[in-house]
Amino acid sequence: MALSFLVSPLDCIYAENIKSTSFPHSAWSPTRTIQSLHIDSVGARYKRRRSVIVASAPAVEQAMVSKPLTKQDLVDFIASGCKPKEKWRVGTEHEKFGFEFGTLRPMNYEHITKLLNGIAERFGWEKIMEGNNIIGLKQGKKNISLEPGGQFELSGAPLETLQQTRDEVNSHFYQVKAVAEELGIGFVGIGSQPKWGPKDLPMIPRARFEVLKNYIGIDVMVRTCTVQANLDFSSEADMVRKFRAGLALQPIATALFASSPFTEGKPNGYLSIRSKFWSDTDKNRTGMLPFVFDDSFGFEKYVDYALDVPMCFVYRKKKYINCAGMSFRDFMAGKLPRMPGEFPTLADWENHLSTIYPEVRLKRYLEMRGADCGPWHVICALPAFWVGLLYDEVSLQNVLDMIADWTPQERQMLRNKAPKSGLKTTFRDGLLKHVAEDVVKFAKDGLKRRGFNETGFLDEVDEVARTGVTAAEKLLEMYRGKWGESVDPIFGEMQY
Repeated sequence: MALSFLVSPLDCIYAENIKSTSFPHSAWSPTRTIQSLHIDSVGARYKRRRSVIVASAPAVEQAMVSKPLTKQDLVDFIASGCKPKEKWRVGTEHEKFGFEFGTLRPMNYEHITKLLNGIAERFGWEKIMEGNNIIGLKQGKKNISLEPGGQFELSGAPLETLQQTRDEVNSHFYQVKAVAEELGIGFVGIGSQPKWGPKDLPMIPRARFEVLKNYIGIDVMVRTCTVQANLDFSSEADMVRKFRAGLALQPIATALFASSPFTEGKPNGYLSIRSKFWSDTDKNRTGMLPFVFDDSFGFEKYVDYALDVPMCFVYRKKKYINCAGMSFRDFMAGKLPRMPGEFPTLADWENHLSTIYPEVRLKRYLEMRGADCGPWHVICALPAFWVGLLYDEVSLQNVLDMIADWTPQERQMLRNKAPKSGLKTTFRDGLLKHVAEDVVKFAKDGLKRRGFNETGFLDEVDEVARTGVTAAEKLLEMYRGKWGESVDPIFGEMQY
């Protein structure tokens, strides 16, 4: 869900001369992983490194506004993300639910505090604080953050290959499990909390979340886990092509990666209730953005859209100022009712962009946001899927040709139905499964042409497309069969 960003102009890091651990991006092996994690060959003693505590504070307090922002400044901010193809990278974000081994109850904030402190002290991460509360960790270009319900998120570094993504994920889980298992905590990979309701889940003590829950909704905030891929573009035209392809195919990703069929211990009637929760969220800031397919679409049109999305808050003097329903345009004119005479910075603009949640989101890169999280292979498969489709010119053009005559109504229909019926959703004269098979082939072909030996990351997704049976449907079959209509075994079945 990525409701919080630890390293951005909103949450700047004050620290000097911090040495970050770097992990090799070679093929994974137990030996290399142990070496990269600074664990000696006897296998029992951690080499402790001094952690650094850094404050969470907004860049807006570091620089005064010399002149009011113009709309062109906002456009230029997004356009500054353009980079040549040789510098394209992929960033992967994934969230997971922590639970107590004995009771299966969600981990609480006391567990989380011990977990974050333990990872920082053993593996050299910097602590991110909000007041006296630890809210995350930073190491190089990687961040560990917390979602509102205690979901534990890794926001990975921008990486060149999917093997590097695999190594990053392996290193992360090694570190997390090394500390968590001593606390009696495990982690489960699934798109929505299967057993516990909102009243059972912790609410992380962040002022930002207290404001956001009035606009985003408690279900999305505390019940869901996603995996998303962040991708680059070379130009405005390249952004438009990738944005359109990503939006049109997002329901296919939702179906392929669906893994959230349970709510509070029972089947909920959906394969991806996470996706359904998002479809029920503030229509002003979510959805399929049909204007992206207009001939006039570009950076400026997205800025116009974002300017019209009602604001949530502004951060000033270590406080979140509730700006519910207010206009960023008024803010730019110095007429924000809660802050008359004040003007925004680009930090405020970036913060505003982060409170908008369409199926594909544009910042200085594109975020693919439609998939449930799941087992380990899903975390690597989701970026593989989008890299194969969007970073290969042939595959991207194949997708654009495929979707060229899809109507706005058809795209919205797929968004509405895929969370419930998955690959069995009817589409034109067939099933979504048939489209998905073609799309997965495009992705694998794109990865093959990249030349990094990455196609294996899509093997299990290929199997889902071929059979039409999603992870959610397999979980439902086990629930009705060997699990005896209990969701408790899912914590073992889907445990990392």
